[in-house]
Amino acid sequence: MMMKTTRTRRLLPVAALLVSLFVPAVQAAPDFQQWLTDLRLEALREGIRPGTADVALTGIIPIQRILDLDGKQPERTITFDTYLSRSVTKLRIKKARERMVTHKALLAQMSKKYGVPARFIVALWGMETDFGGNMGGFKVVDALATLAYDGRRSAFFRGELLKALRILDEGHVAPDRMMGSWAGAMGQCQFMPSSFFKFAQDGDGDGKRDIWTTHADVFASAANYLATVGWKTDQTWGRAVRLPKGADSVGWAGLDKPGQPLSVWTKRGVRNADGKALPKAALDAWLVMPDGPKGKAFLVYGNYRTIMDWNRSTYFATAVGILADHIGSGK
Repeated sequence: MMMKTTRTRRLLPVAALLVSLFVPAVQAAPDFQQWLTDLRLEALREGIRPGTADVALTGIIPIQRILDLDGKQPERTITFDTYLSRSVTKLRIKKARERMVTHKALLAQMSKKYGVPARFIVALWGMETDFGGNMGGFKVVDALATLAYDGRRSAFFRGELLKALRILDEGHVAPDRMMGSWAGAMGQCQFMPSSFFKFAQDGDGDGKRDIWTTHADVFASAANYLATVGWKTDQTWGRAVRLPKGADSVGWAGLDKPGQPLSVWTKRGVRNADGKALPKAALDAWLVMPDGPKGKAFLVYGNYRTIMDWNRSTYFATAVGILADHIGSGK
């Protein structure tokens, strides 16, 4: 027994060596400053000027508040009615109508160019940042660097960070004015850097796409986004409806269901929320119930899906439509 035990002990170092050859060692996360140095080199390889990288990346440290916000799992904690009462307030409707008057000529210009009604441009503007009054309190580069270093979604945020550096390098905004949300959404229309390069527009022709302070650029960018992802000029977003008693709301509801012509919804007994008949337009529509079978019901059209491309929340998309209706109704 003793000899067997001794032989086993002698074999252990050999076994450990073999394991070390085939099992990769766990790599420790690099020091943040080293990580920034590596990122700077990558930015330079992508054509970012050294001066831009130096100004943008100097003095950055990870922001714990951002990590705390990112770590929270999104949970629905309020009903749609509560969300609507907070987001489509009398004050916001009043502000929206005032902005429609103040920027009437500019909004008309952008609406004509991109084929998107001005009331939807203003509704999105109001929902995203309260008409530019709340763009977020974080420096975009700092926020994206924190999230890219964290590792949970490192590749995505590293790509967004490099695009943010390119925005600075092209001179669209000064580093100290590149403010946004904790997740890096920027400006009065809250575009991520990748969305900036896809959709942001130079509305006033000055060579910059300034979605932070230039209204022409903000309006053109929002309108271009909707137009690019499929906005149809011959329809609105949808309408609140009343379902017949005993309706199969669970079976009918959902954007994953095939759209049905308004004539089919009429045959099913669906009516406008005020009890009037649905329009006879040749449109496909989907039934959306943000709070489920016991909540409000809406028939929505293809443009609702376009708003959902902007923000994949039925709460948000429905509220945008309702705000746009209030802006247009004048009531």
